[in-house]
Amino acid sequence: MELLYAIPEPQRNADGLRQILPTHPEIRFASLAGVDLGGNDTDEKIPIGHFLSNIEEYLSGGVQTDGSSVVLPGIATLNDGKVDLIADPDVRWYVDYNYEHKDAAGLPVGTLRIPSFLKHGDRLIDSRAILKRTVESFDRRLRALLAECPEAARAAGVDPAGVKRFELVAATELEFWVRTPGADIAAEKLSVSQVLQESYWKRTKGSVRTALEESLFLLERYGLTPEMGHKEVGGIKAAVSGEGGFDGIMEQLEVDWRYATALQAADNELLARIMIKETFRRRGLEVVFMAKPMSGVAGSGEHTHVSVMAVMADGTRRNLFAPTDMKRDFMSPLGWGALMGLLTHYEVVSPFVTATNDAFNRLKPGFEAPVCIVASVGHDVTLPSRNRTVLAGLVRDADNPLATRFEVRAPNPHTNTYLALAAFYQTMFDGMAWAARSGRTAQGLEADFSKKSGEEHPYLAKDRAYRSEENVFEHFGTKERDAMFGRPPATVWETLRNLEAFPKKVAALQADDVFSPSVLASYHAAMLLRWTTELSDRLIPENAKAVRACVRFGGENRLDGGRWQRIQALREDLARDDVDRQSVFHRIRAAAASGDYPAVSALQLEMAAKMDELQRLYREYRENLESA
Repeated sequence: MELLYAIPEPQRNADGLRQILPTHPEIRFASLAGVDLGGNDTDEKIPIGHFLSNIEEYLSGGVQTDGSSVVLPGIATLNDGKVDLIADPDVRWYVDYNYEHKDAAGLPVGTLRIPSFLKHGDRLIDSRAILKRTVESFDRRLRALLAECPEAARAAGVDPAGVKRFELVAATELEFWVRTPGADIAAEKLSVSQVLQESYWKRTKGSVRTALEESLFLLERYGLTPEMGHKEVGGIKAAVSGEGGFDGIMEQLEVDWRYATALQAADNELLARIMIKETFRRRGLEVVFMAKPMSGVAGSGEHTHVSVMAVMADGTRRNLFAPTDMKRDFMSPLGWGALMGLLTHYEVVSPFVTATNDAFNRLKPGFEAPVCIVASVGHDVTLPSRNRTVLAGLVRDADNPLATRFEVRAPNPHTNTYLALAAFYQTMFDGMAWAARSGRTAQGLEADFSKKSGEEHPYLAKDRAYRSEENVFEHFGTKERDAMFGRPPATVWETLRNLEAFPKKVAALQADDVFSPSVLASYHAAMLLRWTTELSDRLIPENAKAVRACVRFGGENRLDGGRWQRIQALREDLARDDVDRQSVFHRIRAAAASGDYPAVSALQLEMAAKMDELQRLYREYRENLESA
């Protein structure tokens, strides 16, 4: 029997499931999958017979949970915690197979996964619902805007009267590390291999190759239309084992698949992460989706591509970002406005893109990770932008207007893509509305966007520059970058604080009640709790272990002895209290317990700097003694 991987659209309802599920007895369970504000997806095992007997109830909210099991602080509370899961019929429903559990016929046992919304009271309040509200609001407001400013539509080759609907289109590029469980490879070896480009786009081998190929086959069966899987910049050559396999595997990979509408694209990314991780695990390999699993080595990004399409009454599609003359203009006025809106408001977008300690570890100058709010569009219309140092790049093909889009380079594999896309599109619309109402041409808006820091502008900030075709890490010094593009946040607290520091920019997120005040407050509280808990209960214990691992050797010379004195001073400062002094670790925990978040943030940066110095000094100390 051929396995069923996705439910056909006409059968995503009670009657359709009653027809199709009995013909696939290997599908033994059903699960409604909601995504809370922390990006966590729910999963429950409902026996398929019970599900079918009560299907109308289940699809309309028959599965309930409470506020303690999902991340919705301040919304689903202990005294008001009832949360219902409501099925979403407008996206793909798929079957998740357990290939390690076979039924009597030898087929893998399947669970029907139904993407769903979380409902509290009379309101949908989860990550998927926020993106859905964004999609609906964008279509509604854009129709009104183009009725008011039809010239802006015509400059993109669109007749507003002939538009059937507007589609928000997105795609993500998923980077991740693969390793033999327990493999401990020195960062120095990985760094050297990265500099020598020994891994980038090279041939995969052994179990990594097999698992990558199986992953691409599987994503194809689920309808994601994978476009490419390849090795990324990080990794080293594995050792051949006695059986002809490989040991000590540590490689970085990337998998890409075709774009989709915004909500489906976010669902696709969640599915891809699950399927890729499980496929590699069955081959004895561990997949790591951290943004920066190892210091000093390339992190993993999840570059996110966004555009807006007008679907016409005759079925044709027009890209609202593409100009009518691709050989003359980079973008249409609406495209320029969207890019302006995204960058102008990025301080309040960033909390939905980079909100974990791991994510901030990735955003370091020099590792192809963006730290500046700046974009590249290309040196001229004949040379598309490939600037890998900016926050957003314009991707275009002069022969294919539909390909015109923005590549936002800040997201990582643990970014909540639902909320990030919602924030992108909310702020992009704000800029599109300004550009349309300004009456400016594409050439005029290009000149606006290319303004220098210090030049006045009615929409863009006077003291900021927004465009650079240079390598911003090499062409500008740190102070110059900060002066031109704004000082980037360095901790979770610094980025969350922007949601309070920029109320006018927050208003763009809240337009049409998409990011309501209660949702923003709940998200802020959730990320704050995650940040402080991770600091106190994960990062400090890991750093304490690293401090204890710095032990003194015998046979020192005077140079070694001087180094050890500095090492010991750092160890004491970081980890050991005295009668007249509290350690950095102690002070972080105390500040977190008292809610002194500015102090926690400052102490975290102090801890990171001292840990870097400690590990550098200890490496020099150890290597000098080992070479004797």
